Amino acid sequence: MPVVDVKDGSIVPERAAEGMERSRRMEDELREQNERFSAAVENMSHGLCMFDADERMIICNGNYIDIFCLDAKVVRPGISFIDILRHSVDIGIASQSANELYAIRKPYIDQAKPSTYEEALADGRIIRISHRPLASGGWVSIYEDITEQRRAEQDLKEQHRRFDAALANMSQGLLMYDADGKMIVRNERFLELFKVKAADFPLGTTHRDALERLLELGIYTQIDVDSEVAKTEACRRAGKIHSAYRHLADGRTILVTRRPMSGGGWVATFDDVTERRRTEERMTHLAHHDTLTGLPNRSMFRERLDFALEDAAATPLAVFSLDLDRFKAINDTWGHPAGDWLLKCVAERLQRCLRNETDIVARFGGDEFVVMQSNFKGIANAEKMAKRIVEAISKPFRDENRDMHVGISLGIAVFPDDGRDADALLKNADTALYRAKSEGRNLYRFFEPEMDAMVQTRRALEVDLETALPRQELDLDFQPIMNIASGEITGAEALMRWHSPARGTVAPDQFIPVAEDTGLIVPLGEWALRKACAAAAGWPPGLRIAVNVSAVQLRSDGFARSVISALAFSGVSAGQLELEITETVLMDESKAVLKALRQLRNLGIRIALDDFGTGYSSLGYLRRFPVDKIKIDRSFIRDLGNRDTAAIVRTIIGLGTELGIVVTAEGVETEVQLDMLRDNGCTEAQGYLIGVPSKAADIQRLLKSRAPRSQAG
Repeated sequence: MPVVDVKDGSIVPERAAEGMERSRRMEDELREQNERFSAAVENMSHGLCMFDADERMIICNGNYIDIFCLDAKVVRPGISFIDILRHSVDIGIASQSANELYAIRKPYIDQAKPSTYEEALADGRIIRISHRPLASGGWVSIYEDITEQRRAEQDLKEQHRRFDAALANMSQGLLMYDADGKMIVRNERFLELFKVKAADFPLGTTHRDALERLLELGIYTQIDVDSEVAKTEACRRAGKIHSAYRHLADGRTILVTRRPMSGGGWVATFDDVTERRRTEERMTHLAHHDTLTGLPNRSMFRERLDFALEDAAATPLAVFSLDLDRFKAINDTWGHPAGDWLLKCVAERLQRCLRNETDIVARFGGDEFVVMQSNFKGIANAEKMAKRIVEAISKPFRDENRDMHVGISLGIAVFPDDGRDADALLKNADTALYRAKSEGRNLYRFFEPEMDAMVQTRRALEVDLETALPRQELDLDFQPIMNIASGEITGAEALMRWHSPARGTVAPDQFIPVAEDTGLIVPLGEWALRKACAAAAGWPPGLRIAVNVSAVQLRSDGFARSVISALAFSGVSAGQLELEITETVLMDESKAVLKALRQLRNLGIRIALDDFGTGYSSLGYLRRFPVDKIKIDRSFIRDLGNRDTAAIVRTIIGLGTELGIVVTAEGVETEVQLDMLRDNGCTEAQGYLIGVPSKAADIQRLLKSRAPRSQAG
């Protein structure tokens, strides 16, 4: 069938028609290829630009235009490469001039082989350019924005740098294992910590091999490798952190902590906690032990006692409450360092008194100690220990060529008879201790039920005494003192009286010791001193007022100031005041006490030594501290009919005469006693024969009369 030409309608020969058909098919195929090529180029994720041998652009895709922010109306096929560079400079995207950029690109264009290079744009982006020459001349360039890739690479590099720095500078050793249990990371600190070489633990070493190597090198002591490997694997699977202390052969302690990783494997850290553990042990020891003596403290003693009492079938035990006698005197005399030394020595002796490790001695504070005797076999058993303790502590403590003498008093409570819990046992042991101290000290006493009533009575007395002064229940009586030779009254002694609305008149020997033990004697003493001086201000000139002063008052701060203040307020001269102290004051040998006494004596105040002869070293006290007067205790005057007692009294009077000290006899009640004292040269007398204690107004009338007594028998 003939073919008709579509242009003019003429009939085309059949051969020519076939040629035209082939030509159209080729054109269609070429068009389709061009379309496919254009589609492929436009859908590339990278930019593309093709140049001919004359360096003119043949084609480019949209990504190329976008990457370089070019104007598509300017950058069209046929534009020269240099003009594209100039355009990029004009729009400010290029970081260099067009000529500089061309000079950089030209060597790649001229090369007959592929090449890749990078270019930094003005906005900071980095473009990777892959150059590929064409066989017919020209080239194709692929452009990829690798800014984020470079930033990620830089971040990763920085992470690696930081990781390496952290590994190198961390105080802990570190090993990292992968999911197969092989070592993939090992820091230098691990090698330093275990004092090993890198060759001993190469990367790739398994966990088992590492443990066996530590044993082989003698670093770890005995350890069950199979158990450790299984334990680590179980913790890894469970996603749990596991820590354990490893004790090295050189005495150090290493804390090993294994932490599983999310991707499998785990990290093991090694921390030298030797000093921390020692500090913890020291802190634990300090929390349960006395810092001075090293003995268990109250807290630890309670734990041990509570533990011993927890068992329902607990065996009997005894609790001893101990308190040193005269410890304060040692502390005041020789100072706190000597007192601390003495307490440590006492602690050592008490420990030696224990029978076995089940017994315990603790220090509760100050000079207060407590002992628990386990496996108690009866009262005789506890009594034996008490005697051993008293004997041990009564021996002198020698320090720096001086002997220190103290005693110890003990109170004993027995479980279960005296209490079924720790509080009751300790309370009742303290009650028994109080009885021991009140009965003469250096003694031991077992708790008895009636003791508790005695303690309650004592505490009630303390409470009432605290309110006696503000309620104005206290008053002073005055007892006259007579010069035996002239028969004239020379003064009077102030005597404190307590008239309680609930108790009636309370004897001084009942409330004065309580006031001294509680410290109430300080305000009571100051009150008595001011009141006595105020009363003496109305007496005739030259008559003296005597006031008793406790050792507790003398040790208190500001005692000398309170005496001077009382004199100044009342207008009484220092020479009229006489302070009466007991031998226990001088027995303390406290520097502060002796300094206060000397200061007052230098002002003209007279010092009298009361109850002379009842102590055991009175002559030594007179040598160490000269006094103005000694007062013979009433117990000697009462027994003057006894030849030996009379000899002692004559000796004391003779001693006073030799030393130039006034001697006053207390408790003179008969003319016979007075005559005997007069015949032996005693200076003064005081007692019911001379005058009974009287109120301030009565004694004032007596003193104003100054009536001399008859010298006749």
